[in-house]
Amino acid sequence: MQKLLIKGRKELSGNILISGSKNSTLPILAASLLATDVKLTNVPLVKDIFTMCKLLKFIGISIKIKKSNKTIHLKQKTNIKTLAPYKLVKTMRAGVLVLGPLLTKFKKAKVSLPGGCAIGTRPVDLHLFALKKLGAKIKIKDGYIIADASKGLKGAKIKFPLVSVGATENALLAAYGAKGKTVLSNCAIEPEILDLISFLKKLGSDIKIFGRTITIIGKSPKNKKINHKIIFDRIEAGTYLIAGALLGKKIVIKKIDPKTLIFEINILKKMGIKIITSKNSISISRTNNLKKIELITKPYPGFPTDLQAQFMVLMTQANGLSKIKENIFENRFMHVPELKRMGAKIEIKNKTAYVYGPSNLNGAEVMATDLRASVCLVLAGLIANNRTIINRIYHLDRGYEFLEKKFQNCKAEIKRI
Repeated sequence: MQKLLIKGRKELSGNILISGSKNSTLPILAASLLATDVKLTNVPLVKDIFTMCKLLKFIGISIKIKKSNKTIHLKQKTNIKTLAPYKLVKTMRAGVLVLGPLLTKFKKAKVSLPGGCAIGTRPVDLHLFALKKLGAKIKIKDGYIIADASKGLKGAKIKFPLVSVGATENALLAAYGAKGKTVLSNCAIEPEILDLISFLKKLGSDIKIFGRTITIIGKSPKNKKINHKIIFDRIEAGTYLIAGALLGKKIVIKKIDPKTLIFEINILKKMGIKIITSKNSISISRTNNLKKIELITKPYPGFPTDLQAQFMVLMTQANGLSKIKENIFENRFMHVPELKRMGAKIEIKNKTAYVYGPSNLNGAEVMATDLRASVCLVLAGLIANNRTIINRIYHLDRGYEFLEKKFQNCKAEIKRI
Protein backbone atom coordinates (compact mmCIF):
# COMPACT_ATOMS: atom_id res chain seq x y z
CA MET A 1 0.00 0.00 0.00
CA GLN A 2 1.31 3.45 -0.92
CA LYS A 3 2.41 5.97 1.71
CA LEU A 4 3.65 9.54 1.80
CA LEU A 5 7.06 10.28 3.29
CA ILE A 6 7.60 13.88 4.42
CA LYS A 7 10.69 15.55 5.88
CA GLY A 8 9.42 18.63 7.66
CA ARG A 9 10.50 22.19 8.48
CA LYS A 10 11.38 23.12 4.88
CA GLU A 11 10.58 26.70 3.84
CA LEU A 12 8.19 26.84 0.89
CA SER A 13 8.37 29.20 -2.08
CA GLY A 14 7.01 29.10 -5.61
CA ASN A 15 3.79 29.05 -7.64
CA ILE A 16 0.89 26.62 -7.30
CA LEU A 17 -1.68 26.25 -10.09
CA ILE A 18 -5.09 25.29 -8.68
CA SER A 19 -7.00 22.51 -10.42
CA GLY A 20 -10.65 22.36 -11.42
CA SER A 21 -13.16 21.69 -8.67
CA LYS A 22 -13.87 18.05 -7.82
CA ASN A 23 -17.07 19.05 -6.01
CA SER A 24 -18.24 20.91 -9.10
CA THR A 25 -17.25 18.27 -11.66
CA LEU A 26 -19.09 15.39 -9.95
CA PRO A 27 -22.65 16.84 -10.06
CA ILE A 28 -22.02 18.20 -13.58
CA LEU A 29 -20.97 14.71 -14.71
CA ALA A 30 -24.27 13.43 -13.28
CA ALA A 31 -26.10 16.27 -15.07
CA SER A 32 -24.56 15.09 -18.35
CA LEU A 33 -27.17 12.32 -18.31
CA LEU A 34 -29.66 15.06 -19.28
CA ALA A 35 -27.72 15.97 -22.44
CA THR A 36 -26.56 14.01 -25.48
CA ASP A 37 -23.11 15.48 -26.13
CA VAL A 38 -21.04 17.22 -23.44
CA LYS A 39 -17.45 18.45 -23.38
CA LEU A 40 -16.04 19.42 -19.98
CA THR A 41 -12.72 21.25 -19.60
CA ASN A 42 -10.51 22.06 -16.58
CA VAL A 43 -11.47 18.71 -15.05
CA PRO A 44 -9.31 17.53 -12.08
CA LEU A 45 -7.67 14.16 -12.68
CA VAL A 46 -8.52 12.63 -9.30
CA LYS A 47 -9.89 9.24 -8.28
CA ASP A 48 -13.47 10.36 -7.56
CA ILE A 49 -13.78 11.73 -11.12
CA PHE A 50 -12.58 8.45 -12.63
CA THR A 51 -15.00 6.53 -10.39
CA MET A 52 -17.93 8.69 -11.53
CA CYS A 53 -16.88 8.17 -15.15
CA LYS A 54 -16.89 4.40 -14.59
CA LEU A 55 -20.41 4.68 -13.20
CA LEU A 56 -21.62 6.72 -16.20
CA LYS A 57 -19.99 4.21 -18.60
CA PHE A 58 -21.87 1.41 -16.84
CA ILE A 59 -25.12 3.37 -17.24
CA GLY A 60 -24.45 3.74 -20.97
CA ILE A 61 -22.50 6.95 -21.60
CA SER A 62 -19.56 6.94 -24.02
CA ILE A 63 -16.66 8.72 -22.30
CA LYS A 64 -13.31 9.90 -23.61
CA ILE A 65 -10.84 11.42 -21.14
CA LYS A 66 -7.92 13.48 -22.47
CA LYS A 67 -5.47 13.74 -19.60
CA SER A 68 -3.13 16.01 -21.57
CA ASN A 69 -5.66 18.89 -21.58
CA LYS A 70 -7.92 17.73 -18.70
CA THR A 71 -10.97 17.25 -20.89
CA ILE A 72 -13.86 14.78 -20.68
CA HIS A 73 -16.14 14.20 -23.68
CA LEU A 74 -19.45 12.42 -22.94
CA LYS A 75 -21.95 11.10 -25.50
CA GLN A 76 -25.20 9.36 -24.65
CA LYS A 77 -25.94 5.98 -26.25
CA THR A 78 -29.40 4.54 -26.89
CA ASN A 79 -29.01 1.63 -24.46
CA ILE A 80 -29.25 3.23 -21.00
CA LYS A 81 -29.25 1.26 -17.76
CA THR A 82 -31.08 3.00 -14.92
CA LEU A 83 -28.93 1.20 -12.35
CA ALA A 84 -26.04 2.48 -10.23
CA PRO A 85 -24.54 -0.63 -8.58
CA TYR A 86 -22.95 -0.86 -5.14
CA LYS A 87 -19.48 -1.66 -6.51
CA LEU A 88 -19.35 1.73 -8.27
CA VAL A 89 -21.01 3.85 -5.58
CA LYS A 90 -19.50 2.38 -2.40
CA THR A 91 -16.38 4.58 -2.32
CA MET A 92 -17.93 7.81 -3.53
CA ARG A 93 -20.92 9.59 -2.08
CA ALA A 94 -21.52 11.65 -5.25
CA GLY A 95 -22.72 8.50 -7.04
CA VAL A 96 -26.18 9.11 -5.57
CA LEU A 97 -26.43 12.24 -7.77
CA VAL A 98 -27.38 10.12 -10.80
CA LEU A 99 -30.71 9.45 -9.05
CA GLY A 100 -32.29 12.81 -9.98
CA PRO A 101 -31.37 12.87 -13.71
CA LEU A 102 -32.20 9.18 -14.25
CA LEU A 103 -35.58 9.66 -12.61
CA THR A 104 -36.54 12.82 -14.49
CA LYS A 105 -35.33 11.64 -17.92
CA PHE A 106 -35.93 7.88 -17.83
CA LYS A 107 -38.66 7.81 -15.14
CA LYS A 108 -37.00 5.16 -12.97
CA ALA A 109 -33.75 4.47 -11.12
CA LYS A 110 -32.15 1.91 -8.85
CA VAL A 111 -29.18 3.44 -7.03
CA SER A 112 -27.04 1.93 -4.29
CA LEU A 113 -26.91 3.79 -1.00
CA PRO A 114 -23.62 5.70 -1.19
CA GLY A 115 -20.25 5.46 0.54
CA GLY A 116 -17.39 7.98 0.72
CA CYS A 117 -15.58 9.43 3.70
CA ALA A 118 -16.44 8.08 7.16
CA ILE A 119 -17.12 11.52 8.62
CA GLY A 120 -20.68 10.98 9.78
CA THR A 121 -23.94 9.39 8.78
CA ARG A 122 -24.67 11.94 6.01
CA PRO A 123 -28.01 10.25 5.23
CA VAL A 124 -29.71 10.65 1.85
CA ASP A 125 -33.11 11.29 3.42
CA LEU A 126 -33.07 14.96 2.30
CA HIS A 127 -32.45 13.82 -1.29
CA LEU A 128 -35.40 11.41 -1.08
CA PHE A 129 -37.56 14.00 0.69
CA ALA A 130 -37.17 16.35 -2.32
CA LEU A 131 -37.71 13.65 -4.93
CA LYS A 132 -40.89 12.45 -3.20
CA LYS A 133 -42.20 16.03 -3.23
CA LEU A 134 -41.66 16.01 -7.00
CA GLY A 135 -43.85 12.91 -7.28
CA ALA A 136 -41.39 10.02 -7.17
CA LYS A 137 -42.35 6.77 -5.47
CA ILE A 138 -39.36 5.56 -3.48
CA LYS A 139 -38.49 2.53 -1.37
CA ILE A 140 -35.25 1.23 0.14
CA LYS A 141 -34.55 -2.46 -0.41
CA ASP A 142 -31.38 -4.53 0.00
CA GLY A 143 -29.19 -1.43 0.27
CA TYR A 144 -30.65 0.20 -2.84
CA ILE A 145 -32.86 3.23 -3.47
CA ILE A 146 -35.58 2.09 -5.88
CA ALA A 147 -37.36 5.08 -7.41
CA ASP A 148 -40.22 5.27 -9.90
CA ALA A 149 -41.82 8.21 -11.71
CA SER A 150 -43.76 6.40 -14.45
CA LYS A 151 -46.14 9.38 -14.85
CA GLY A 152 -43.26 11.88 -14.82
CA LEU A 153 -42.15 14.29 -12.12
CA LYS A 154 -44.16 17.43 -11.35
CA GLY A 155 -42.95 20.78 -10.05
CA ALA A 156 -43.44 21.46 -6.36
CA LYS A 157 -42.57 23.81 -3.51
CA ILE A 158 -39.84 22.22 -1.43
CA LYS A 159 -38.32 23.68 1.72
CA PHE A 160 -35.28 21.78 2.97
CA PRO A 161 -35.29 21.39 6.78
CA LEU A 162 -31.48 21.64 6.68
CA VAL A 163 -29.09 23.18 4.16
CA SER A 164 -27.64 20.29 2.14
CA VAL A 165 -25.34 20.54 -0.88
CA GLY A 166 -26.07 17.05 -2.20
CA ALA A 167 -29.84 17.29 -1.71
CA THR A 168 -29.93 20.68 -3.44
CA GLU A 169 -27.99 19.23 -6.38
CA ASN A 170 -30.21 16.16 -6.72
CA ALA A 171 -33.37 18.29 -6.47
CA LEU A 172 -32.05 20.64 -9.19
CA LEU A 173 -31.23 17.72 -11.48
CA ALA A 174 -34.68 16.17 -10.97
CA ALA A 175 -36.57 19.47 -11.28
CA TYR A 176 -34.87 20.15 -14.63
CA GLY A 177 -37.26 17.70 -16.36
CA ALA A 178 -40.25 18.04 -14.01
CA LYS A 179 -43.48 19.52 -15.43
CA GLY A 180 -44.16 23.07 -14.28
CA LYS A 181 -42.42 25.23 -11.71
CA THR A 182 -40.33 24.01 -8.79
CA VAL A 183 -39.39 26.32 -5.93
CA LEU A 184 -36.54 25.10 -3.69
CA SER A 185 -35.99 27.04 -0.47
CA ASN A 186 -33.29 26.84 2.24
CA CYS A 187 -30.92 25.64 -0.49
CA ALA A 188 -27.15 25.34 -0.47
CA ILE A 189 -25.65 28.16 -2.57
CA GLU A 190 -22.01 27.03 -2.77
CA PRO A 191 -20.01 28.13 -5.87
CA GLU A 192 -20.21 24.49 -7.00
CA ILE A 193 -24.03 24.70 -6.97
CA LEU A 194 -23.84 27.89 -9.05
CA ASP A 195 -21.54 26.10 -11.52
CA LEU A 196 -24.10 23.28 -11.84
CA ILE A 197 -26.83 25.87 -12.45
CA SER A 198 -24.66 27.50 -15.13
CA PHE A 199 -24.38 24.09 -16.82
CA LEU A 200 -28.15 23.47 -16.61
CA LYS A 201 -28.83 26.90 -18.14
CA LYS A 202 -26.69 25.89 -21.13
CA LEU A 203 -29.04 22.89 -21.41
CA GLY A 204 -31.92 25.36 -21.74
CA SER A 205 -33.11 25.37 -18.15
CA ASP A 206 -34.90 28.46 -16.78
CA ILE A 207 -33.42 28.93 -13.30
CA LYS A 208 -33.48 31.95 -11.01
CA ILE A 209 -31.77 32.41 -7.63
CA PHE A 210 -32.76 34.78 -4.83
CA GLY A 211 -30.87 34.27 -1.56
CA ARG A 212 -31.30 30.60 -0.63
CA THR A 213 -34.35 30.16 -2.91
CA ILE A 214 -33.99 28.63 -6.37
CA THR A 215 -36.85 28.58 -8.92
CA ILE A 216 -36.77 26.15 -11.87
CA ILE A 217 -39.19 25.96 -14.79
CA GLY A 218 -39.10 22.33 -15.98
CA LYS A 219 -37.89 21.47 -19.48
CA SER A 220 -38.09 18.25 -21.46
CA PRO A 221 -34.52 16.96 -21.86
CA LYS A 222 -33.52 17.59 -25.50
CA ASN A 223 -30.67 16.62 -27.76
CA LYS A 224 -28.12 19.23 -26.87
CA LYS A 225 -24.39 19.62 -27.46
CA ILE A 226 -22.67 21.84 -24.90
CA ASN A 227 -19.20 22.85 -23.70
CA HIS A 228 -18.50 23.80 -20.10
CA LYS A 229 -15.39 24.84 -18.18
CA ILE A 230 -15.26 23.69 -14.53
CA ILE A 231 -14.56 26.36 -11.89
CA PHE A 232 -11.43 26.24 -9.74
CA ASP A 233 -11.28 24.12 -6.58
CA ARG A 234 -11.68 26.55 -3.67
CA ILE A 235 -10.93 23.84 -1.07
CA GLU A 236 -7.66 22.93 -2.79
CA ALA A 237 -6.82 26.65 -2.97
CA GLY A 238 -7.63 27.06 0.73
CA THR A 239 -5.42 24.08 1.61
CA TYR A 240 -2.40 25.59 -0.17
CA LEU A 241 -3.10 29.00 1.36
CA ILE A 242 -2.78 27.35 4.78
CA ALA A 243 0.48 25.68 3.69
CA GLY A 244 1.75 29.15 2.73
CA ALA A 245 0.62 30.55 6.07
CA LEU A 246 2.54 27.81 7.87
CA LEU A 247 5.79 27.73 5.90
CA GLY A 248 5.65 30.17 3.03
CA LYS A 249 8.56 32.46 2.26
CA LYS A 250 6.30 33.44 -0.62
CA ILE A 251 3.67 31.17 -2.18
CA VAL A 252 1.57 32.39 -5.13
CA ILE A 253 -1.75 30.58 -5.64
CA LYS A 254 -2.80 30.92 -9.30
CA LYS A 255 -5.78 30.17 -11.59
CA ILE A 256 -8.36 31.23 -9.00
CA ASP A 257 -10.95 33.93 -8.27
CA PRO A 258 -10.01 35.50 -4.89
CA LYS A 259 -13.58 36.83 -4.45
CA THR A 260 -14.74 33.22 -3.85
CA LEU A 261 -12.24 32.95 -0.95
CA ILE A 262 -12.96 36.26 0.81
CA PHE A 263 -14.09 34.56 4.05
CA GLU A 264 -10.94 32.41 4.26
CA ILE A 265 -8.66 35.32 3.29
CA ASN A 266 -10.16 37.48 6.06
CA ILE A 267 -9.60 34.70 8.63
CA LEU A 268 -5.94 34.41 7.62
CA LYS A 269 -5.50 38.20 7.79
CA LYS A 270 -7.02 38.24 11.30
CA MET A 271 -4.42 35.64 12.28
CA GLY A 272 -1.66 37.98 11.08
CA ILE A 273 -0.86 36.35 7.75
CA LYS A 274 0.51 38.54 4.94
CA ILE A 275 -1.74 38.24 1.87
CA ILE A 276 -1.82 40.16 -1.43
CA THR A 277 -4.62 39.47 -3.92
CA SER A 278 -4.79 40.22 -7.64
CA LYS A 279 -7.41 39.44 -10.29
CA ASN A 280 -6.68 35.70 -10.46
CA SER A 281 -3.99 34.97 -7.86
CA ILE A 282 -3.13 35.25 -4.16
CA SER A 283 0.35 35.75 -2.71
CA ILE A 284 0.86 34.55 0.88
CA SER A 285 3.75 34.52 3.37
CA ARG A 286 3.99 33.19 6.92
CA THR A 287 4.24 35.35 10.03
CA ASN A 288 6.29 34.79 13.18
CA ASN A 289 3.41 36.01 15.36
CA LEU A 290 0.37 33.89 14.47
CA LYS A 291 -2.75 35.01 16.35
CA LYS A 292 -5.40 32.73 17.86
CA ILE A 293 -8.84 32.49 16.21
CA GLU A 294 -12.35 31.09 16.87
CA LEU A 295 -14.24 29.46 13.99
CA ILE A 296 -17.59 27.72 13.40
CA THR A 297 -18.25 25.64 10.28
CA LYS A 298 -21.33 26.80 8.37
CA PRO A 299 -22.84 26.43 4.89
CA TYR A 300 -21.40 28.77 2.25
CA PRO A 301 -20.68 31.69 2.45
CA GLY A 302 -19.65 30.72 5.99
CA PHE A 303 -16.51 28.83 7.02
CA PRO A 304 -16.36 25.51 5.09
CA THR A 305 -16.26 22.19 6.92
CA ASP A 306 -13.90 20.96 4.18
CA LEU A 307 -11.19 23.33 5.53
CA GLN A 308 -11.76 22.64 9.22
CA ALA A 309 -9.01 20.00 9.55
CA GLN A 310 -6.46 22.10 7.65
CA PHE A 311 -7.14 25.22 9.74
CA MET A 312 -6.73 23.12 12.89
CA VAL A 313 -3.08 22.51 11.92
CA LEU A 314 -2.61 26.27 11.57
CA MET A 315 -4.17 26.75 15.02
CA THR A 316 -1.53 24.46 16.57
CA GLN A 317 1.04 27.13 15.64
CA ALA A 318 -0.97 30.16 16.88
CA ASN A 319 -0.33 31.94 20.19
CA GLY A 320 -2.96 31.03 22.78
CA LEU A 321 -6.24 29.08 22.74
CA SER A 322 -8.02 28.74 19.38
CA LYS A 323 -11.44 27.13 19.00
CA ILE A 324 -13.19 25.47 16.09
CA LYS A 325 -16.79 24.22 16.28
CA GLU A 326 -17.94 21.60 13.76
CA ASN A 327 -21.60 22.17 12.92
CA ILE A 328 -21.90 20.19 9.66
CA PHE A 329 -20.64 16.60 10.26
CA GLU A 330 -20.62 14.79 13.58
CA ASN A 331 -17.48 12.69 13.02
CA ARG A 332 -15.15 15.22 11.47
CA PHE A 333 -12.59 15.32 14.26
CA MET A 334 -11.07 11.92 13.49
CA HIS A 335 -7.77 13.54 12.55
CA VAL A 336 -7.37 14.88 16.11
CA PRO A 337 -5.88 11.70 17.68
CA GLU A 338 -3.26 11.59 14.90
CA LEU A 339 -2.36 15.27 15.40
CA LYS A 340 -2.06 14.64 19.16
CA ARG A 341 0.34 11.78 18.46
CA MET A 342 2.51 14.36 16.68
CA GLY A 343 2.46 16.62 19.75
CA ALA A 344 -0.58 18.84 19.17
CA LYS A 345 -2.47 19.95 22.30
CA ILE A 346 -6.16 19.56 21.42
CA GLU A 347 -9.28 18.81 23.49
CA ILE A 348 -12.73 17.97 22.09
CA LYS A 349 -15.87 19.01 24.01
CA ASN A 350 -19.41 19.29 22.62
CA LYS A 351 -18.56 19.51 18.89
CA THR A 352 -15.77 22.00 19.64
CA ALA A 353 -12.01 21.51 19.36
CA TYR A 354 -9.89 23.56 21.76
CA VAL A 355 -6.43 23.98 20.26
CA TYR A 356 -3.60 25.21 22.51
CA GLY A 357 -0.64 26.75 20.74
CA PRO A 358 1.99 27.08 19.70
CA SER A 359 2.90 23.36 19.70
CA ASN A 360 6.18 21.90 18.54
CA LEU A 361 5.04 19.02 16.30
CA ASN A 362 7.23 15.96 15.82
CA GLY A 363 7.16 13.55 12.89
CA ALA A 364 5.38 10.22 13.39
CA GLU A 365 3.72 7.43 11.46
CA VAL A 366 0.06 8.39 11.12
CA MET A 367 -3.08 7.14 9.37
CA ALA A 368 -5.53 9.12 7.23
CA THR A 369 -9.23 8.54 7.97
CA ASP A 370 -10.85 10.67 5.26
CA LEU A 371 -10.02 13.05 2.41
CA ARG A 372 -9.57 16.31 4.33
CA ALA A 373 -8.00 14.59 7.36
CA SER A 374 -5.35 13.11 5.07
CA VAL A 375 -4.29 16.52 3.72
CA CYS A 376 -4.34 17.96 7.25
CA LEU A 377 -1.72 15.33 8.18
CA VAL A 378 0.34 16.37 5.14
CA LEU A 379 0.34 19.96 6.44
CA ALA A 380 1.27 18.72 9.93
CA GLY A 381 4.11 16.66 8.45
CA LEU A 382 5.43 19.68 6.58
CA ILE A 383 5.84 21.69 9.81
CA ALA A 384 6.92 18.80 12.05
CA ASN A 385 10.45 17.97 13.12
CA ASN A 386 12.04 14.94 11.45
CA ARG A 387 10.11 12.45 9.30
CA THR A 388 6.37 11.81 8.97
CA ILE A 389 4.85 8.77 7.23
CA ILE A 390 1.18 8.97 6.21
CA ASN A 391 -0.69 5.72 5.59
CA ARG A 392 -3.93 5.11 3.64
CA ILE A 393 -3.30 7.96 1.22
CA TYR A 394 -5.92 6.60 -1.21
CA HIS A 395 -8.22 9.07 0.58
CA LEU A 396 -5.92 11.88 -0.59
CA ASP A 397 -6.01 10.67 -4.20
CA ARG A 398 -9.79 11.02 -4.24
CA GLY A 399 -9.63 14.81 -4.17
CA TYR A 400 -6.13 16.30 -4.62
CA GLU A 401 -4.50 16.37 -8.06
CA PHE A 402 -0.69 16.08 -8.24
CA LEU A 403 -0.33 17.04 -4.55
CA GLU A 404 3.27 15.85 -4.11
CA LYS A 405 4.36 17.49 -7.37
CA LYS A 406 2.78 20.83 -6.42
CA PHE A 407 4.52 20.78 -3.03
CA GLN A 408 7.82 19.60 -4.56
CA ASN A 409 7.68 22.56 -6.96
CA CYS A 410 7.66 24.75 -3.82
CA LYS A 411 10.75 22.99 -2.40
CA ALA A 412 8.94 20.66 0.04
CA GLU A 413 10.56 17.28 0.77
CA ILE A 414 7.66 14.93 0.10
CA LYS A 415 7.48 11.70 -1.86
CA ARG A 416 5.28 8.67 -2.40
CA ILE A 417 6.67 5.28 -1.36
